[in-house]
Amino acid sequence: MAEPRIGGDMTAAERVLDRADELASHSDLPDGIERVYLSPQHRAANDLAARWMREAGLVAWEDAAGNQCGRRAGAGDQLPAVLLGSHLDTVPGAGRYDGILGVLVAIEVAARLRDAELPFALEVVAFGDEEGTRFGTTLLGSRALAGTWQPEWGGLTDADGIRLADAATAFGLDPARFGDAARTPEELLAYLEVHIEQGPRLEDADRALGVVTAIAAAERRVITYTGESRHCATPWDLRHDALLGASEAILAIERVARAHGSYATVGRIHVEPDAVNVIPGVAAFSLDLRDETATGRDSTWERILHELEAIAVQRGLDLDVSSTHLAPEVVCAPELRAAFASGIAATNDRGSDEPMELFSVAGHDAMAVAAVAPVGMLFVRCRGGISHHADESVRADDVALAIDALEAAVLQLAAEYQPS
Repeated sequence: MAEPRIGGDMTAAERVLDRADELASHSDLPDGIERVYLSPQHRAANDLAARWMREAGLVAWEDAAGNQCGRRAGAGDQLPAVLLGSHLDTVPGAGRYDGILGVLVAIEVAARLRDAELPFALEVVAFGDEEGTRFGTTLLGSRALAGTWQPEWGGLTDADGIRLADAATAFGLDPARFGDAARTPEELLAYLEVHIEQGPRLEDADRALGVVTAIAAAERRVITYTGESRHCATPWDLRHDALLGASEAILAIERVARAHGSYATVGRIHVEPDAVNVIPGVAAFSLDLRDETATGRDSTWERILHELEAIAVQRGLDLDVSSTHLAPEVVCAPELRAAFASGIAATNDRGSDEPMELFSVAGHDAMAVAAVAPVGMLFVRCRGGISHHADESVRADDVALAIDALEAAVLQLAAEYQPS
């Protein structure tokens, strides 16, 4: 069995950072990064990833859903695979590393293990859509791979009214065959994902790497208050101001979520009739609610709903709530957590003898892949915990350690592998 190349390969780390810069040049924004599913920029990113996969000794192909894939040359079709990867799409105004770092680190590890004797196949995947920026539904790429693609998603439209099915056809895919991207549990032994932390805990602890224990349960809702639109001269006691109700509700959401240890975000609000001298008759806003468990999330929501209903009664408003996204928590497999802990320990980095464990509030492709394979995640320190922003920043020495740790984790799995 091969030994991991521990010691922080700065040449490999600099190559990862240079490739992240090259990917950043493929953007739909003239002064920032935006790369969305089934776009020309997605095509360019896939082409680059395919080239780098081939240079790493992988056989590269694009699956039926537009995910760029690679498999170690010489691995027979009969061997199940350990899958490494993340995503290449971004939010608007993105940084260079969210998702991208995981793909590039995976390719580096595949290159290192090109000639290693492994009892399983090794694959890399660059998912085409995790963020849901273009069509409003997240994890489209990884859900296709996991076999949970829904045919009705072909009818989703972007901001320009373009249907996903039509965008897929223009991209060179057959929208009727997206289901062909599905993998089976027999094909995949495990999925390992490297990702920037999207929080400051590693930085605060002066640690480069951390093991993810679980990914948060999440639900998204649209909350609408309906009152009465009237002239701004209307006396206070005759007003039924939907925006004031929404404003009070948003503050209540923050108060309740903080008290319950949950994460709540209101990111959008829409007001009608949206005139400076008219009392708003309708105010609708989004709520993204997350917690370590679905039970905790739902308990927090029950208390929030009680507050929302009380506000509606007090202000004479109608309240409507609709759910737009629901996901349970995903627990990372104990054996993969142990493999990553072993990988971190092998780096001999500060504190690596007792690797830090972290709960992920953010969602990841691993959530979808968990439907078809055990999943494990490794977090990499990110300056200030800043993510989904142009100021995303990682250290080259941390990237070098992440490559070492992922390689060591794969070799740990190989040493322990028992074919059934």
